[in-house]
Amino acid sequence: MSIHIVALGNEGDAFHQDNRPSGLIRTYLGRSPLVSGDESSLLLNATSTVARPVFTEYQASAFGNVKLVVHDCPVWDIFDSDWYTSRNLIGSADIIVIKYNVNDKFSFHEVKDNYIPVIKRALNSVPVIIAAVGTRQNEDLPCTCPLCTSDRGSCVTTTEGIQLAKELGATYLELHSLDDFYIGKYFGGVLEYFMIQALNQKTSEKMKKRKMSSSFHGIRPPQLEQPEKMPVLKAEASHYNSDLNNLLFCCQCVDVVFYNPDLKEAAEAHKIVLCAVSHVFMLLFNVKSPADIQDSSIIRTTQDLFVINRDPAFPGAGQESPGNPPLRVVVKDAHFCSCLSDILRFIYSGAFQWEELEEDIRRKLKDSGDVSNVIEKVKCILKTPGKINCLRNCKTYQSRKPLWFYNTSLKFFLNKPMLADVVFEIQGTTVPAHRAILVARCEVMAAMFNGNYMEAKSVLIPVYGVSKETFLSFLEYLYTDSCCPAGIFQAMCLLICAEMYQVSRLQHICELFIITQLQSMPSRELASMNLDIVDLLKKAKFHHSECLSTWLLHFIATNYLIFSQKPEFQDLSVEERSFVEKHRWPSNMYLKQLAEYRKYIHSRKCRCLVM
Repeated sequence: MSIHIVALGNEGDAFHQDNRPSGLIRTYLGRSPLVSGDESSLLLNATSTVARPVFTEYQASAFGNVKLVVHDCPVWDIFDSDWYTSRNLIGSADIIVIKYNVNDKFSFHEVKDNYIPVIKRALNSVPVIIAAVGTRQNEDLPCTCPLCTSDRGSCVTTTEGIQLAKELGATYLELHSLDDFYIGKYFGGVLEYFMIQALNQKTSEKMKKRKMSSSFHGIRPPQLEQPEKMPVLKAEASHYNSDLNNLLFCCQCVDVVFYNPDLKEAAEAHKIVLCAVSHVFMLLFNVKSPADIQDSSIIRTTQDLFVINRDPAFPGAGQESPGNPPLRVVVKDAHFCSCLSDILRFIYSGAFQWEELEEDIRRKLKDSGDVSNVIEKVKCILKTPGKINCLRNCKTYQSRKPLWFYNTSLKFFLNKPMLADVVFEIQGTTVPAHRAILVARCEVMAAMFNGNYMEAKSVLIPVYGVSKETFLSFLEYLYTDSCCPAGIFQAMCLLICAEMYQVSRLQHICELFIITQLQSMPSRELASMNLDIVDLLKKAKFHHSECLSTWLLHFIATNYLIFSQKPEFQDLSVEERSFVEKHRWPSNMYLKQLAEYRKYIHSRKCRCLVM
């Protein structure tokens, strides 16, 4: 195997030693430890050519047994004298080196104007190295006066060299001297890297040709078919915002009632939802103190806009249900109160539709000053403490995410006693929660808290068959519409809990998590893991997870060689076993053909062509 290098251009004679021809290529071949052959043989190869050769040829051995052929052409006139030979040598080159002296602009322009166009036409994915040789004699900036007739710099600048390299997609090197560092490590390192790349490419092409040309007249290796495609699990769309929006209209679990200045009922709401999006309501309902918020505008808005009425002589107070009646809040601003239903609908829908809210307020309030005043109060209600005006551009602000993600969000109240009106007892511990969120997000709990059940009138509710960690993950999904199980086992427990409370989207999330975890496991991990995949399959079937059970059957069949060796494989039912055997991969037929092929290869009658 050989490597062909073509070097073009004249790097000057500033580094000649002992009156012998010495240049970049000549010096590298004489000093590189990877190139074998003494200087006399190199010189003989360089001079034993016909008169006025197109190229000076050097021959040596690199990397032990690789033939290295270098053709060096320093002068364009000689190159152009035999165009046919020149073009063929460039076309067959594995690496092209372009060199010039930084103190000789003539050599640079000869390279740029003559060699480069030829190389561009003949270049075919061949690496190019541009070597700028020498130390610049005059580093001062040349005169730029248009009347100055002096040379505008006799040195070739770095910028000119880099620009030339960009035109060819080449590697640019500056070699200040032809010593061991610049030649052996700097230039030699780059050149040897491209030499190794060329060897790898030639080896790869040689192997491809060998495979194409070799004919195998015995038993051909069996073709392994692709495994069957796994069932696609489609995720269910989120209905988080619609659930909370419906809570406003169903009037279940109401714990706050707003009144206008004339003490007439204006709207009903839920403390937990209001506090999740507004520090004004957190301050009003004593979830946070003024010292916690430390924002004078929020404190002033709370005091100027709302007042809590606990007067037992309040109109309609006698008709309130005993136990824990809703909190009565009087809205001091009549204009704000007239738009309160629209503002609450805006808040409960996730604070998405700001433009619609503005239109609703303008429709009810004709005066532009009143409209502006109400809108500013809404902005202050939704404000984050410490920020000047987080809703200055509300159209842009509201178009990215619902407000639950910008303020405290419902996760702030998860497993917290603040505003809690129900407590779950699990494994000897208690978990506080909020009926309004549970009713809005879970139909089973909505029926449980509003029907003729014991839980409807009880504050402490026992939970059986579920661990505390699993139930907290279940509540986290109800509050935040997201969950992150710690592993496959916890995801399966959460799926069972979701099936018990009929939360279908959470079931799909757990199914997708289990599938993703199993798919990401390498074969070695699948073989060594302690997880009982058959038990997982039976649990998925028992809890009506049809998508997961079908996927697990395909997964067992696709990884047949792994799971068939496990003891739990025998626990598959007759129907499941039949399905796995039918869809197994690799198939039984392929394994038989593979055994026959291996037997043939290792027999004395056949020898492997490759080995």
